Amino acid sequence: MQFSGEVAIVTGGGSGIGEQITRRLVEKGVKTLIFSRSRGAETAEELGADCAFLETDVADMESVEGSVEETLDRYGRIDYLVNNAGLTSDNLMLRMSPEEWRKVIDVNLNGAFNCTRATVRYMIKQGGSIVNISSVSGLLGNRGQANYAAAKAGIVGFTKSLAQEYGKRKLRANVVAPGFVDTQLTEDIPEEKRSAYLNNVILNRFADPEEVARPALFLLSDEASYITGTVLRVDGGLSFG
Repeated sequence: MQFSGEVAIVTGGGSGIGEQITRRLVEKGVKTLIFSRSRGAETAEELGADCAFLETDVADMESVEGSVEETLDRYGRIDYLVNNAGLTSDNLMLRMSPEEWRKVIDVNLNGAFNCTRATVRYMIKQGGSIVNISSVSGLLGNRGQANYAAAKAGIVGFTKSLAQEYGKRKLRANVVAPGFVDTQLTEDIPEEKRSAYLNNVILNRFADPEEVARPALFLLSDEASYITGTVLRVDGGLSFG
């Protein structure tokens, strides 16, 4: 996968899947901005001049627009966007508070809308690529995750619409839908429940974040130049068939 000094934004790029995507992009020579409320400053400092952390609340349009403007002031262009920022707040639907519902939708789904809306007007000037990180929960549902599953399913529909709207402007948009990945979102899963999940995974293990980052980079790159509007499941066979 060849890149040549382009500019990327990775939301939630300071931990988990987002951090691995950030690291791989910087290794490829892509100037990469981490948009996050808190995590990412140490990663950016470690990666050097081609990476920067911009404190950003993706659920707040004003915050996003400010960070996008700073990105443009620094580099004058935006070529890639990875909407990765996300959180969970699990509960059975009847026990789920309106606040638990809203905060998950705000970050996972509204955050993707905010960042895409703020960047697309610049990306279509020269073309570009967007990868949105969904989840197999958004494809299959998951007990106790009505809010998260709804947000991640929304990302799929959002991305397919985006691909249709701007394909003629040389903008591609795709989805990566991971299964169970060893990140902060899954580290608190009890061992018994973890084992039960693994019974449904053909490869019988959780993914390493880098195993999701590599397909994401493929979809960003020109190697995927004729791929748009697709959902790539990276789930070890969890959703097989």
